[in-house]
Amino acid sequence: MTTDNDGIRDLARGMRLLWRATGGARRGPKPTLTVDQVVRAAIEIADARGLSALSMRAVADRLGVGTMSLYTYVPAKAELVSLMLDALDAEGTLPHTIAGSWRERTESWAREDWALYHRHPWMLQASARHPLGPNTIRRFDSALRSLAATGLPVAELVATADVIDNYIRGMARRSIESRELQRRTGVSEERWWAELEPLLTQYVTADEFPAVRQAWAGGAFASDIDSFDYGLQRILDGVEGRIRALD
Repeated sequence: MTTDNDGIRDLARGMRLLWRATGGARRGPKPTLTVDQVVRAAIEIADARGLSALSMRAVADRLGVGTMSLYTYVPAKAELVSLMLDALDAEGTLPHTIAGSWRERTESWAREDWALYHRHPWMLQASARHPLGPNTIRRFDSALRSLAATGLPVAELVATADVIDNYIRGMARRSIESRELQRRTGVSEERWWAELEPLLTQYVTADEFPAVRQAWAGGAFASDIDSFDYGLQRILDGVEGRIRALD
């Protein structure tokens, strides 16, 4: 579920705002704020209380201005969320600027995005349908430049970037949900599974679920393998296999 508008909007207006293409001098009193100040205040609210708590009134209150005056900077919440996402895409190092192989650059990109989602979990609640700003495009361009050394066809570069991005988002969502459950309930993941295990032993029998019981007996579910890193490495192994197949 998303909390910002994912339907048809005035995309031209949103793009002008994202790219700061105002198109002429502004009439009326001299502004007391900047769009960037509005965006930063909105990010602080979403970080603290989630995207559902974000409203134009909440941002106005945080900045100490009237709600109606805020609309002279950003026309609606949907455009504000797009600005917030683009601002956060400016965080971190562009992967193509990192010394190393395409794989090392891609690993850096994946870990930076993983950390970004954990700093700003509301990003995963935002609609995928929003105008793309300069920082978002710059980061995507950097990802493609990082993968270009693979020699894959351009269409496959885009598909590979999409696979990696979806993997990061999916794993981050799972991790953040687990963290939020622990915060709300006071029960850690480890404690929850420890309490469930005796019941699973009773219901998950070796006759009916032999593979699960074999993995269980072998300690697979108590493994210290980092699932995020393991999955990322297997994806990149697959990319390397594809590169070899094209040689």
